[in-house]
Amino acid sequence: MARPVKKQPDQWRREILDAAKELFLSKGYEETAITDIMERAGGAKGMFYRFFKGKEEVMHALGDELFFRNNPFEAVRDRTDLNGLEKIREVLSLDRADEEREKINVQAIAILKDPKILAAAVAANRRVLTPLWFALIEEGRRDGSIKTAYARELSELLPLVNFWLMPTVFPGDAGAIQKKCRFIAEVLEAMGLPIIDDKMQGRIQKLWK
Repeated sequence: MARPVKKQPDQWRREILDAAKELFLSKGYEETAITDIMERAGGAKGMFYRFFKGKEEVMHALGDELFFRNNPFEAVRDRTDLNGLEKIREVLSLDRADEEREKINVQAIAILKDPKILAAAVAANRRVLTPLWFALIEEGRRDGSIKTAYARELSELLPLVNFWLMPTVFPGDAGAIQKKCRFIAEVLEAMGLPIIDDKMQGRIQKLWK
């Protein structure tokens, strides 16, 4: 009788992530237990802890994976038909179009109530996104499509906007979020970065509802 083929560590990690993503999207993050994930992945609970400390780490891994799989910054980097400002608008448009990542982001809102997880998420956004925003803003300054003296400051601000809009971080109702969206749009336009249009404001309000 042939012995069952053992799964390699990379395969186990992949199957745990796939199982978690399916459950987070179908049941919701808070309603999914580690035992549910491992039942779907077909392994013992102890196998989970060989790769992840908890559900929060799985959520972060999924978010990173979905971002780098469809990195909108990479998609526009070498386009010669767009200036810097247009590239930024296209990045935001591509980001809106990634429905699976947006659904995962919605599920991730709940875990950001934990200050340690929030701090880690802010640090990760700053580390990954700030250099990408800075490069595009500087490109816009060079080609004349963006006129600002605050390229560094804007590149640091943009990765933080989502956190400011989250009601789990800064409590507020739909009206407060709508007002914040208008505020952000006006501030960015005044700083030479007119990238938040009515369509995007509507998307943000719908997302946080």
